[in-house]
Amino acid sequence: MRGIVLACGNSQSPLITDGDRFVVRRVPAKPGKAEVDPVFADLGDARLIVHGTDADLNAVVLRLLRTDHLTGAVLGYVPTDEDSAVARLWGLPTDPGRALDLTLSGDPDRVPLVRDDVGGVLVGLGSLGPVRGVGYADDTVVLRGQASRLEVTPDPENGLGLVVSVIHKRLLVKKVKTTAGRAFQLGCLPVQVTVDGVAHPRPMGKWTWYRHTEELRLVRGLH
Repeated sequence: MRGIVLACGNSQSPLITDGDRFVVRRVPAKPGKAEVDPVFADLGDARLIVHGTDADLNAVVLRLLRTDHLTGAVLGYVPTDEDSAVARLWGLPTDPGRALDLTLSGDPDRVPLVRDDVGGVLVGLGSLGPVRGVGYADDTVVLRGQASRLEVTPDPENGLGLVVSVIHKRLLVKKVKTTAGRAFQLGCLPVQVTVDGVAHPRPMGKWTWYRHTEELRLVRGLH
């Protein structure tokens, strides 16, 4: 299987150079329309492989969404960060060699794509806090009052769409309550929101994440 590798920012690996199995396109960190969209015309049946951070993957997935290429493109990910939330969530290798082999030979799996109400997407981990307000996962109240932190991820079990974790920390005790749903809505005192490692430019008093109607075709090597 052939691939086109988007090498984002300063990502470099001696394994990732032009060859018989893939070609490499050097693009900036968090590439946008000008860098990503022209690649779609050249994809054909090749796989689109992102070599970079979770934020870089987020940026590429956003372009897939906005150009209606979600259902057609098979997406692979070679993370540069060993602590990648995306890799942890979907069981992807962080070793560049193993990750690259998987992206080219593994089976694609349909996984939930989560969107927000300000035009963005979530592919790994969304977080905010400390937070004080009211939050719902579908019709279930998951927060009324305050919490040390809220975390939201796509549902790794491919169930309803997303999973909300409400975290309370008191001295040496950490309590976490998780709830699955199709959507999460929060109204709160202004709080910093971080999506796939990128902080939103200003504190927000409300926020929504929800499952998109189409899924992402991510190479995970599952049968």
